[in-house]
Amino acid sequence: MTLPDVLMVIAVICIWSLLLVNVVLIIAGYLYYIEGENKPVPDIRGEAPFVTIMVPAHNEGKVIGKTVESLLALDYPHDRYEIIVINDNSSDRSAELLAGIQARYPGRNLIVINTDSVTGGKGKSNALNIGFAQSKGELIAIYDADNTPEKTALRYLVAEITNDSSLGAVIGKFRTRNRDVNLLTRFINIETLSFQWMAQAGRWKLFKLCTIPGTNFIMRRHIVETIGGWDVKAIAEDTEISFRIYMMGYKIKFQPRAVTWEQEPQTVKVWFKQRTRWAKGNIYVIVKYCKLLFHPSAKTIRFDILYYLSIYFLLLISLVTSDLLLILHALGYVYTTIAGLSTFLWLLAIVLFVVGIYVTLTTEKGEMNVSNLWIILLMYVSYCQMWLVVVAYGMYHYIRDVVGAREVKWYKTERF
Repeated sequence: MTLPDVLMVIAVICIWSLLLVNVVLIIAGYLYYIEGENKPVPDIRGEAPFVTIMVPAHNEGKVIGKTVESLLALDYPHDRYEIIVINDNSSDRSAELLAGIQARYPGRNLIVINTDSVTGGKGKSNALNIGFAQSKGELIAIYDADNTPEKTALRYLVAEITNDSSLGAVIGKFRTRNRDVNLLTRFINIETLSFQWMAQAGRWKLFKLCTIPGTNFIMRRHIVETIGGWDVKAIAEDTEISFRIYMMGYKIKFQPRAVTWEQEPQTVKVWFKQRTRWAKGNIYVIVKYCKLLFHPSAKTIRFDILYYLSIYFLLLISLVTSDLLLILHALGYVYTTIAGLSTFLWLLAIVLFVVGIYVTLTTEKGEMNVSNLWIILLMYVSYCQMWLVVVAYGMYHYIRDVVGAREVKWYKTERF
């Protein structure tokens, strides 16, 4: 067997192993959704606990008003929660808009913290630490500045965590508010439903593991106090704090009925910048925690460590290797005897990809239609290939920042 054959076999095995893992997660996630359809969300146990909702915001004037209004309208006792908006070194009209909302709701617990370039402007983690220092809640909820949660979202999250002492956090689902704007937002909508929420449901069903998504989640106050707050070096602060919650022995549960709607990028430029930030942030978490892979105390999170290592390193290398070998084989520069088999497996992978995603759409009203079937097919050959570039570029920036000892900055997703 030639060297190209050996490399191709290794790449195919890696790709198909991860593909089958994804299929298993989809099946488990689907079962979790079906089981939960007729299962009511539990009531809050005892008196409704006091909750602090924190909203970190940097130049979010286009969306912050609608977000705060939706938080003020939550179906939760108004005297049992406070809203802290950290208006972090904004140069737009955010401070003025927030002051106007405070004036319209004088009797509500709405606190606005305006930071400057000295105290703020250092990223989401730093903003959350500033807000937490002034918080009073025994439970801490986080919402991004572009979110409009459904009225029941907070109540459902609180109900889950008050009924199970083994839970350190409970996450809800976020949906794409602007999904019908263009082809990109339709891709993002399908990606969110399939690769994020169905995978989250599957991981909870099989391993009792979930990763905090950065918005629409609740966690216990004493956890934040014990771990010393958010890691200011982490731009994927949600993934990073999830691992620390795991290490404390707590579980993170997914409650899909707690829903918030958020605005997603509407241009490739904004999407690419956002996803590069995610990739770079997750690579930071992988590097920070990969040493725990063989540590006895980390046995409960071994799957997640391997999962992230595989997605951001193994899958990237395998896909690039297989694609490069197939291209070189077609051009006549190298010869591999299994090129035909690789092509067949690639086509089969597309079929599994389409079927798997289409199955996930059956769990969401209005998503299972012929139009989305064509979107999924197009997604495989375009949107998913862009992911390779995003991860590679994120890796490059992570290495560059580490070598250059660059300071973590606030990476702002442009709003529309």
